[in-house]
Amino acid sequence: MSVKKALIISKTKQSTESLAQLLKQEGYDDLNLAHTSNEAKECIGSEEHDLIIINVPLENETGLELALYSAKVTRSCVVVIVSEQHSAEILDELSKHGVLVISKPINKHLFHHYLLFTDCFKKRILGFAQENDKLKHMVEEVKIVNRAKLLLMQCLSMTEQQAHRYLEKQAMDMRISKIDVAKQVIKTYEN
Repeated sequence: MSVKKALIISKTKQSTESLAQLLKQEGYDDLNLAHTSNEAKECIGSEEHDLIIINVPLENETGLELALYSAKVTRSCVVVIVSEQHSAEILDELSKHGVLVISKPINKHLFHHYLLFTDCFKKRILGFAQENDKLKHMVEEVKIVNRAKLLLMQCLSMTEQQAHRYLEKQAMDMRISKIDVAKQVIKTYEN
């Protein structure tokens, strides 16, 4: 089982400790703590977290900008904890950016279910991210193969079919991937 990692951002030591205790009960073993936006951004920039919890307001700022920043630049689930009187307006503002808003005081039972939701959401995000990375890799490979075919057509006067067949045959004969053959062709004929 993998270690669950969270970042807690809160201006007071007492609320930080309370949130840390709640998260430990939920199986978050690796906790980073921050009290300001700058500290939080440092943590966000240096390592990946499963969950980012922001207890607003922060010192000298609302913390909402940090929530939007976190949702934009990370794959972490972002949760903002707000006073009940402001939760409706903040919910409207942040939910469209994929930020979960929880109002104070925190109900432990509901908090547990919120964290189950964030775990499910995180798994879906990672699945989409992996699929996206896979597709980007495939597109890059197609670009390299097409560039190699174009060079073969320009330099050796092959047709596209001949260039395609050449790359496949070289890959089979040399027992390497077609992408490796394409890279060798590019290295040989480019410039």
